[in-house]
Amino acid sequence: MQSSVSETKNIYLLLGSNMGDRVPLLQQALAEINNQVGDVVRVSSIYETAAWGNENQPNFLNQVVQVNTPVSPRALLKKTQAIEQQLGRERHVKWEPRLIDIDILFYGGQVIDLPDLQIPHPHLAARNFTLVPLNEIAPTWIHPVTKQTTTELLAQTTDPLSVYLYKIEPYEQHEL
Repeated sequence: MQSSVSETKNIYLLLGSNMGDRVPLLQQALAEINNQVGDVVRVSSIYETAAWGNENQPNFLNQVVQVNTPVSPRALLKKTQAIEQQLGRERHVKWEPRLIDIDILFYGGQVIDLPDLQIPHPHLAARNFTLVPLNEIAPTWIHPVTKQTTTELLAQTTDPLSVYLYKIEPYEQHEL
């Protein structure tokens, strides 16, 4: 690893949880992202939606965060996966229920297409549970491939799943 000062990149991450104590898990993930990845700039509200892909599982809570990071895309993937593991995530099958999920949506305006890392996230434009919170904090963000804003992508999506603003009850609010 080089010791030179790196330029920071504006990135967007999607956090999700549909197992365990979902709100504290999102909050813990957010704290770890701030500690290990970079400065959290903006955080969307929390939204609830039915599971996408494998629909026979509990509803998800999702949230999008904007972060300024000096971390490279590959190192970012390693760090987000380490945070997931630290918070108890185990990977067995695709689209399974999970304590925490951290997806990289955008890394600056870069397009990366590797076997284990695709940025922008390849399913972003087809998922309301991603577009709704992203639109809350970055409505004018331009997708580097489609050249459309988040608002335009949301208006054109064919995802039939509804996304609801999640109201955190007072007993669910936890200090980080």
